[in-house]
Amino acid sequence: MKKTFWAGSIALLLTLLASQAAFAADGGAVADKYKWLTFLVFGLIIGMTMYVTYRAAKQTSSAADFYAAGRSVTGIQNGWAIAGDYLSAASFLGIAGLISLYGYDGFMYSVGWLVAYITVLLVIAEPCRNIGKYTLGDILAFRNNPKAAKTVAAISTVTVSTFYLTAQMVGGGVLVKTLIGIDYEVSVIAVGILMLTYVVFGGMKATTWVQIIKAILLVTASVLLVLFTWGQYGFSLPGFLQAAVDNPDIQKQVAKLIGDAATNMTPAELGQRFLEPGLYLKNPIDQISLGMALVLGTAGMPHILMRFFTVPTAQDARTSVLWAMGIIGGFYVLTLFLGLGAAMNVTPASIMALDKGGNMAAPLLAQYVGGGADSMLGNLFLAFVSAVAFATIVAVVAGLVLASASAMSHDLYVGVFRGEDATAKEQITAARVATVIVGALAIYVGIAAKGQNVAHLVALAFAVAASSNLPAVFLTLYWKKANTYGIVSGMLVGAGSAILLVMLSPNMTYPLAKIADAKKVLEGTPVTLAKEAAPAQWSFSCELFASPDCKKEVKASPEKPAVPGAIEKLAKAQADLATLTDDAAKAAKTKEIAGLEKSITAAEGDLKKFEGQTTSMMGLEKPWFMLKNPGLISIILGFLVTILVSLFTRDRRADEMWDELYVRQNTGINAEGAQAH
Repeated sequence: MKKTFWAGSIALLLTLLASQAAFAADGGAVADKYKWLTFLVFGLIIGMTMYVTYRAAKQTSSAADFYAAGRSVTGIQNGWAIAGDYLSAASFLGIAGLISLYGYDGFMYSVGWLVAYITVLLVIAEPCRNIGKYTLGDILAFRNNPKAAKTVAAISTVTVSTFYLTAQMVGGGVLVKTLIGIDYEVSVIAVGILMLTYVVFGGMKATTWVQIIKAILLVTASVLLVLFTWGQYGFSLPGFLQAAVDNPDIQKQVAKLIGDAATNMTPAELGQRFLEPGLYLKNPIDQISLGMALVLGTAGMPHILMRFFTVPTAQDARTSVLWAMGIIGGFYVLTLFLGLGAAMNVTPASIMALDKGGNMAAPLLAQYVGGGADSMLGNLFLAFVSAVAFATIVAVVAGLVLASASAMSHDLYVGVFRGEDATAKEQITAARVATVIVGALAIYVGIAAKGQNVAHLVALAFAVAASSNLPAVFLTLYWKKANTYGIVSGMLVGAGSAILLVMLSPNMTYPLAKIADAKKVLEGTPVTLAKEAAPAQWSFSCELFASPDCKKEVKASPEKPAVPGAIEKLAKAQADLATLTDDAAKAAKTKEIAGLEKSITAAEGDLKKFEGQTTSMMGLEKPWFMLKNPGLISIILGFLVTILVSLFTRDRRADEMWDELYVRQNTGINAEGAQAH
């Protein structure tokens, strides 16, 4: 046990040294003179989680301890842990940012992820806990061919976790660099070292408590932010929303988003438009597809399914989902105040100047309510929010790595290669080796993917889970005719179609479009484009595929004024700066110049990066599948293939095990033993 303690201490030391090595890095939202405060808060939170890992490691001695925390987690504890596992950096930073830039549409992501847990509560939680042991593979192997079911389940688990994991690692590196100026590579390595320490030494027990701590910190930070923000308006919701409508910065943002349509709208109408749909999510079919992936994908996410094996009874499984829904739902309601508060106080323009995606909205709001960029309290609050964001990334990554490692060690090594004939010591050793392999791969991929657009990987992870895992689990539990052939075929087709459609979608990078956008930024738009020439009747294929009937007809309109490019705007701004005498005006103009210079540098970088390139990695000049999320197609395919193949094949084991599965999933008889079949 001393070795465990020292190994954890070394991991902590390495992380802190890496942070200190990057201490001198320029940039970040935190002022240089206050960076010591940020690292102090980081050190306290990391130290607290490392102590928890040390305590958990002393209690991890069996495979059940490592994979399922010995089924000793209470319903309330598991509810907080699920919330900690589910509320990623995308939830804390991304949704608040979307609301601050696009209003109502950003809040729709919160609704989608919250509603997802109704599916988990009513369909998944209790039956999975009753028939499963440690992993998704155990659920499917109960009545299907064990080796085939565990093999395909392990492949799906690793695939989903890798997509989600890569997005978390890359997003974490970028966000922490933006927050406090730590080098990207150092940030990714720090996340990896901490995550490996939690999982390798503490297993599910350490991961559970790290997620609980992270969830409490996240909720605390959000509540404090909302109290300070909403309190300015007397805690009146109508007053808060009216203030958003009347805010001139929000009105300017709406005018920027809707373009020419803003000319005939009053300021009040522009502000009201911010609280209405359509500024960000403009394609209704894409919204339906995204909603299906979010709602159904959550019930198939392997790291969420694993959490239901940690509780002792079926009642605790239901209790944990109810607590998770309450915590997650409460948090997502708070994002409305965080996003609108940031839009009113920080302004959309300032948020986008630091991060175009709006991910800095909540941290900048924390700095604002604490007294601003030059105040000790403001930077302390920002440091706390930054540290919580970092802890959020590490906790989610730990859960994903544990899910992948469990699939590799328990499903493949123990279940397939050893045929369940492995000692407890061998199982734990295999799990820890698998964790190190997955963790090292995560660090490598995170660093290798620097600068890449990985936003589509989150949507892809949910789409694969909804198209592959959910049909398999749902039909195994509730349809007597489902069998091994159908489950394996459905999982492969569901996952394969989701991945293929994303590779053909607008999510991928298309060099010609990137070059055109960069030139537009630099040179501006010489004319205003006329409206698209749409077909007389709307066609479903028009929205999904690049049909010839949907080609856009672009007409020049000489009577419209040209939109100047960043180069022209920069020259004008520099000339204006020379004539200004007011300090406030000079500061605002200097900030505008810095933003324009950043835009020019980015556009010139894109021109250089994509010079000579014409097609995506799939050989396409433009998207073939026009939906950003494939769920609408791939989920249906996953269910359809599973059903059809099951109907036309026979599997004696699946038929014989149905009665036992039906009784056990509904009663929980012998579930505590969790014996594999």
